[in-house]
Amino acid sequence: MYNTTRKDLVGKARPGTPSILDYAVHAAEDSMFNTPPTFAWYLAGLVFAWVKAQGGVAEMARRSERKAGKLYAAIEASNFYRAPVAKADRSLMNVPFTLADATLDAAFLAGAEKRGLKNLKGHRSVGGMRASLYNAVTEAAVDALVGYMQEFEAERG
Repeated sequence: MYNTTRKDLVGKARPGTPSILDYAVHAAEDSMFNTPPTFAWYLAGLVFAWVKAQGGVAEMARRSERKAGKLYAAIEASNFYRAPVAKADRSLMNVPFTLADATLDAAFLAGAEKRGLKNLKGHRSVGGMRASLYNAVTEAAVDALVGYMQEFEAERG
């Protein structure tokens, strides 16, 4: 409920006051005008606790750099794969790459899917592949992707 002790404030908002700060709006909506996203807050709290338990933001950054470094190193060591983004502009979270022969994309994706490596298809406007290396992605998963990429190249390259 809105603050019943200050009913004198209802309807006295200055012109241009955002509705979220207007007591009259809250009174009319029985204080339900801006119900906070409590489930999102709860989930964020769980994520923050997990990050803290993993060693904090600094540890997450270190892991991200290591995971992305492994994947970019595998791409750069190969003539079969190519990273289309300049080194200075590369992301630690989303690593796009292409195959030397785009006609092999479907086979690459199918083989990856069989190995549990999911959602590697690149953006529809860019094509190729995109590996997302968000915090919950383990280093073992990156190692599995690099291993598959080397295997696929040995078979098809």
